Amino acid sequence: MSWVEHAVLWHVYPLGFVGAPVRDAADPGVAHRLPRLTAWLDYAVELGASGLSLGPVFASTSHGYDSTDQFRVDPRLGTEEDLDDLLAACRRRGLRVVLDGVFNHVGDRHPFYLEALRDGPGSRYADFFRIDFDAPGGPRAADFEGHGSLVALNHASPAVAQYVTSVLTHWLERGVDGWRLDAAYAVDPGFWRAVLPPVRERHPDAWFVGEVIHGDYAGFVEESGVDSVTQYELWKAVWSALSERNFFELDWTLRRHAEFLGRFLPHTFVGNHDVTRIASRVGGPGAVLALVVLMTTGGVPAVYYGDEQGFTGVKEDRLGGDDAVRPAFPPDPAQLSGLGEWLHRSHQQLIGLRRRHPWLVRARTEAVELANTRYVYRARAEDGPEFLTVELDLTAGARAVVSGASGEELFRYEA
Repeated sequence: MSWVEHAVLWHVYPLGFVGAPVRDAADPGVAHRLPRLTAWLDYAVELGASGLSLGPVFASTSHGYDSTDQFRVDPRLGTEEDLDDLLAACRRRGLRVVLDGVFNHVGDRHPFYLEALRDGPGSRYADFFRIDFDAPGGPRAADFEGHGSLVALNHASPAVAQYVTSVLTHWLERGVDGWRLDAAYAVDPGFWRAVLPPVRERHPDAWFVGEVIHGDYAGFVEESGVDSVTQYELWKAVWSALSERNFFELDWTLRRHAEFLGRFLPHTFVGNHDVTRIASRVGGPGAVLALVVLMTTGGVPAVYYGDEQGFTGVKEDRLGGDDAVRPAFPPDPAQLSGLGEWLHRSHQQLIGLRRRHPWLVRARTEAVELANTRYVYRARAEDGPEFLTVELDLTAGARAVVSGASGEELFRYEA
């Protein structure tokens, strides 16, 4: 059985977590900030996590998704040796590590792109990008969703496929266990289908999850050869059902989720580095109910750092609009304020519940009772008699109860 079958990930955006400057930062040389994250690994284990999912760690110009060298650790975080030390510290604690791979685009300061612009159509890297060298006003490259600083790679080029394969393999051999493929939805699935098999030959246990927001999730998995995709449909239904007091939306989405589970293991979450914090969406009590859903439904769940402490933050569509959801953490857990400890305990209890019932990774849900503000469902094992009964109630306040097959109460929350 794959390690993914038992995985509960703690998702961290490293540049924000360690307080690195993200914009307009002069080059100060190497700053060894990654050890600050190492100081939190015991906290992750005590939370109940079995893996660490890291946002971008490679050299870039600003937020990490505009890479300039994917074989080098961002100097704002440290060195390759700092990352090696982090990986070793994770291994000692039994934590798997998933890295964020940005292979749809690179930053416009990437040396391959600068060389292509300098040397023109005859450049050895001209085929790496989709550049119109005859565009009015000078060469113009295809970009990612209108962001001129994010230069799209040419995924029809064998050289790009070879490059991506080499990056994936390099870091897997360095000790990572899997990859989140950023903006995978923007890449022809056939590209991934060509790139992944040679990587899997050398690393058969590696896990690949594609960032896919809308569309045919199962079809993308089958066409691309990835193991999983980000389950944004469930993310949206969870917070929307709670904020709008409409559990019918959640029930509909869980029925669709069950169909996905028959074809692949979705990557589930109620928060990440790109979205408004769950506590800002639905409040602290609602965040507990959201977590109940996350931990009692099938998939590979992740908890976004700070959600377990009730951190708030609203994502805005502007420069710096991600800052509020990508904050710095203190140097060590002892310096947390303590205001979120009640929610932290709920996370420990519910993650512990999930890990004691490992069959939940493929569990299907079925409604027992359904109304706008009250929803009772059973989470059943794919094969076998095991089940849990989950009660969510917003009729008066917020209430959640999880019970075992014999009726014993396993978790209760009321506010």
